[in-house]
Amino acid sequence: MTFPLITDPYFYAVAIPAVLLMGVSKSGFGAGFGSLAVPLMALAVSVPQAGAIFMPILFMMDILGMAAFRKDFDLKLLKFIVPCGLVGIVIGALLFKLLTAHMVTGIVGVFTLLFLAQRLLFPPKLDSAPPPRWLGAILSATSGFTSFIAHAGGPPINAYVIPMRLSPVRFTATMAFFFFVINLAKWIPYAWLGLLDTRNMATSLVLLPVAPIGVWTGVWLARRIDQVLFYRLIYVGMFLTGVKLVWDALS
Repeated sequence: MTFPLITDPYFYAVAIPAVLLMGVSKSGFGAGFGSLAVPLMALAVSVPQAGAIFMPILFMMDILGMAAFRKDFDLKLLKFIVPCGLVGIVIGALLFKLLTAHMVTGIVGVFTLLFLAQRLLFPPKLDSAPPPRWLGAILSATSGFTSFIAHAGGPPINAYVIPMRLSPVRFTATMAFFFFVINLAKWIPYAWLGLLDTRNMATSLVLLPVAPIGVWTGVWLARRIDQVLFYRLIYVGMFLTGVKLVWDALS
């Protein structure tokens, strides 16, 4: 009997960096770099399969991230963005079989680059008002939707939360709790769609020990990095994410 596990060395050559990237992103740099993780792993497997393999890994990362930042999150903000994100999960589950991976990849990539261009060309003033709640609701739901499709929920929610200019630790903590709920909500529809098969889950368990390394690295950086440098690195991550996703959509 063959053990149900991906054994291709090329897969692990791209999967291990992808897991490390996601870990650093989830605990230290928001989700700017994390949106590259699934596209990176998708160099060896399909986008839906990469998403399924990431499910147990994301659960461990979320638990570690919440434990590290359990006293630093913004509860008022979470009460607003979490329900909206869950609406996006429902929409993603219902439309999953109608949308191609290239369509979703392109939408996320273009949105990421447009937001980045807007931030660089028209930077907010120090006394500018935070984004309106209606926009936050749309972006939070979009984050839930793109997170369900390709674990790429970072750019939309970043577009809403970054202008609030939270401290690096508060920003990271809030995102950790937000994505814990979002990722937990994806388990039932992922199983309903038949993505959580034995081969994907066995492969995920092999990659699981890599997850804490990325998370702990991100936690260490988030508590020591300068706030200006912190957001510059998020912008770099979002630029790389946008370019990669648009490239994948067009190729």
